[in-house]
Amino acid sequence: GPISPLEFIPLAEQTGLILPLGRQVMQNACEQLVRWAGSAETAHLSIAVNVSARQFRQLDFVAQVLDVLAETGASPYRLKLELTESMLLGDIEEAIERMVQLKREGVGFALDDFGTGYSSLGYINKYPFGKIKVDRSFVSGIHQGKKSRAIIRAVSGMGATLGMEIVAEGLETLEQVSVDRKSVV
Repeated sequence: GPISPLEFIPLAEQTGLILPLGRQVMQNACEQLVRWAGSAETAHLSIAVNVSARQFRQLDFVAQVLDVLAETGASPYRLKLELTESMLLGDIEEAIERMVQLKREGVGFALDDFGTGYSSLGYINKYPFGKIKVDRSFVSGIHQGKKSRAIIRAVSGMGATLGMEIVAEGLETLEQVSVDRKSVV
């Protein structure tokens, strides 16, 4: 039956299977982009791929992404890679260089789970992110108090000022979207 990513991803990380799994996910995502590009109704769509820390730290990560794009013929401008704050710790300059290399080719980046790790506004200033994803823990608490709403307002305002797209994780129904929008605005 179905297995949640919360269960199998940690196992894949521990066993090293995350590397071939990550490459396959990248391949499938780029093949989907090519299929979408063939139709006027879907040609404008982009796809986001979560990248594991282990995958991102591979010495040939940039080459792998560019190879998959070349093999499939997918537009790099339609591919967005999602990185978490915690995976950016360590060799900051190396991480920035990898991101800059891919960004030069058109690949976009999103900072995933913003606000849950070692949040630093320096990340937003240093790294070439185009999108910030507010973690679902803030979104789910939006009805429970002023603090979650204030955090979401602050991040949204900052992102808008910086020309970044802001995504709130955990909004899964139209009803939630309309209620949460009223709560935040």
